[in-house]
Amino acid sequence: METTASFPHHLGVFASGFEAGERFCTSAPGAPGVGVGFRADGGAEYWSPERDTPSLSLERAEDAVTEGVHIAFTAVSRDAADAFRSAAAAAGGASRHGPRTWGGYRAHCAFVSDPDGNNIEAVQKETSRRSGAGVQDHVDRSAVGTR
Repeated sequence: METTASFPHHLGVFASGFEAGERFCTSAPGAPGVGVGFRADGGAEYWSPERDTPSLSLERAEDAVTEGVHIAFTAVSRDAADAFRSAAAAAGGASRHGPRTWGGYRAHCAFVSDPDGNNIEAVQKETSRRSGAGVQDHVDRSAVGTR
């Protein structure tokens, strides 16, 4: 197995309400193809069916809650990104704005807030291209720090 040091192995999020967070994680990311890989008392880890890394862990917050984080999941199609937004709203998330295509970024994106206000995105890239001059920033900064 080839290992690279350039991409995160996993990311952990501490939720104020673990049950609400778990409901969101098991319902909303299902559209982009993320599922529960491991569950224990007060914690769960999510990854794709094909591989267990990178992964996202959700843990019950003992102290500080994770806030202000932007996490983007890869969607296999525009329809999958749109379905993510619908599933997220039904699972306790809040839409940041309607799904749309960001021309300069060459991606179709849907943004929602999780129950703790983190910015969760489903993104379907049109082409693979590194960012640089003239590429539009796709991050929705209008809702930063809001719930």
